[in-house]
Amino acid sequence: MKIIATNIAKPTTIIWNDKKITTGIYKKPTSTPIYLGKTDVKDDEVTDRKHHGGTFKACYLFSAEEYNYWKELYPNLDWNWGMFGENLTVEGLNEKTLVIGNIYKVGNALVQVTQPREPCFKFGVKFGTQDVLMQFINRGLPGTYIRVLQEGTVKVGDTFKLIETSKNNLTTAQFFNLLYQKNKDKKLVELAIKNTALPESKRNKLSKFIQKK
Repeated sequence: MKIIATNIAKPTTIIWNDKKITTGIYKKPTSTPIYLGKTDVKDDEVTDRKHHGGTFKACYLFSAEEYNYWKELYPNLDWNWGMFGENLTVEGLNEKTLVIGNIYKVGNALVQVTQPREPCFKFGVKFGTQDVLMQFINRGLPGTYIRVLQEGTVKVGDTFKLIETSKNNLTTAQFFNLLYQKNKDKKLVELAIKNTALPESKRNKLSKFIQKK
């Protein structure tokens, strides 16, 4: 995997249900390296700390290869890297093989794959329709958040070197699909519960699903 673009955002105000809301989804490519901190990317706008930023969402990655698919669906949008609100646009990111818990060295930072992105209304506002949320879910290739184990800078051209493979083989795509399945795959639920690279809140929620069974 290779970084194609590093992206950060200034605060942007949008209107939702007649209310003004500040968001950091409108990211733009930078010409300089960016610094990955333990809870966010330095100088990047993170307004809603309940749903963005933090240990398990310190930085968001999205696949460069996915852009062509979405450009065909929404050709009239103003396209640039960072369109999906990602901090790092990454070439070769494949959610179907990317394992939650894998640890990588990138630039002089050490990072761990945590959880996929779950789209919200702000994503719909940016794309001009809330229909994009279900399209994104059905596509099943949501990118991934990472946990920053060792802070450091990254830049365009840096590659991800696998340092440690997760002992739990749950992929990002599998977990993303599991979140939206009505009839959840019990084996995948059990894998997710045991994967400590996922936030405890999500594992606890899935534990309740098993208990109901």
